[in-house]
Amino acid sequence: MDNEQVEFRKAKLENLSKTVKAYPERYERTHELKDVGTLEDGTTGVKIAGRILSKRKMGKMAFVHIADIEGKAQLALKKDILGDQYDFFFENIDNGDFIGAEGEIFTTQTGEKTLRVSAYTFLGKCLRPLPEKWHGLVDIEACYRQRYLDLIMNPDTKKRFILRTKMISVIRSFLESKGFLEVETPILLNKASGALARPFITHHNALDIDMYLRIAPETYLKRLVVGGFTNVFEIARCFRNEGIDKTHLQDFTMIEGYSAYWNYRDNMKLMREMFLYILDQVFGTLKISIAGTEIDFSQEWEELSFRDAIMRDAEIDINNFKTADDLRAEIKVKGIVLEVDNLEELGLGNLIDQLYKKVSRPKIVNPTFLTSHPTELSPLARANDDNPEITDRFQLVVNGVEIVNAYSELVDPAEQRKRLEIQAKSRDNGDDEAMVKEDDYLLAMEYGMPPISGWGMGIDRLLQLFLEQDNIRDCILFPLMRPVED
Repeated sequence: MDNEQVEFRKAKLENLSKTVKAYPERYERTHELKDVGTLEDGTTGVKIAGRILSKRKMGKMAFVHIADIEGKAQLALKKDILGDQYDFFFENIDNGDFIGAEGEIFTTQTGEKTLRVSAYTFLGKCLRPLPEKWHGLVDIEACYRQRYLDLIMNPDTKKRFILRTKMISVIRSFLESKGFLEVETPILLNKASGALARPFITHHNALDIDMYLRIAPETYLKRLVVGGFTNVFEIARCFRNEGIDKTHLQDFTMIEGYSAYWNYRDNMKLMREMFLYILDQVFGTLKISIAGTEIDFSQEWEELSFRDAIMRDAEIDINNFKTADDLRAEIKVKGIVLEVDNLEELGLGNLIDQLYKKVSRPKIVNPTFLTSHPTELSPLARANDDNPEITDRFQLVVNGVEIVNAYSELVDPAEQRKRLEIQAKSRDNGDDEAMVKEDDYLLAMEYGMPPISGWGMGIDRLLQLFLEQDNIRDCILFPLMRPVED
């Protein structure tokens, strides 16, 4: 059936081409579709353009709706005004085609602002029929693979991605108001550094070397602090070659920021202020509903240590275990099953992290600062002055999802070298997520670093939280999909 429709529309395009330009160069508009509703009746010379979503013909008069990503407008076509062009429209122009229309604004009896068309211009043919109007595009996989159709047919999708753009703009505005400078750092790297994650590997043909896609921009942003930046941030596309689930994808967008002379508690204050600003500016409220529970971000945010969370939920005191093997044995005694492929190879830090993710993270609903992470789990974070086995770090967790990761940075090059060497040993023992030793970053550290605190936040996951989306793919315009076989 679709093939028949395509051939039918191609025939119409051929007929159109005999009298008009099939693919015109441009069309001069006076107004955006979203602004038509604000125009006064009697406004003349209005020129708008968009994709046709529907047509209703009633003898010698017809109503047509056209739309774009931000709005839609109704057109009124009358045979006594358009003459032969009225019949030509219905003989050759289909739903999905693009047109430009010129005319005068009036309000219909149903109260809808409408353009009374005095002339129209064909602007582009849709050779494939759009999904049926009343049902839209409901197949989830089709929405991901053909996001353009999802955007055409589903108003909620349009709103979601407009909100995403606005949210990024608001975050950027907030940070700039606080004196942060935005920068760009490399995506192709010689070393897969900046976070505990498995990297993507590629090959640079011109240099004939293997390279890695960026896991995080962290070490390059901290190089900039060495160079004199005091407040710096990047909106960075990052890549981690790990599993897919409802809150994780391999390529994602994050924001990282670093401030000289701050500690992690300064960033706690910044994050709270930023979240309240985002909610107010984007949503006009400080409360959101998640799974039927209202979360009020204006209330005080709880602070919970890593150790206390696991003791509360698993009755395991992680301070009593000095090796990964001992902790693995205790986890088995407690009957806790960690669904990790390389469980036996994990180092102590990553094992503690997997335990927390299993028993504690799903139970955290209200905004909570998770603090006091084990040093082995935080190789780039500053050790606590009173207890060097934990770091000055926090994660902001909401509704069982980690939204922000932040810490006071380790700026001692000798200590940093020691920790990265420990990570390298874990990596040699089979822990693919352990961090590599990055000598160039260590070299930069040796030129001197002030006290620093930094943070990172996933944009896709933040939108997923705020809009209560079940799958993070619903917050990414073109999520990676397995290719469809012919």
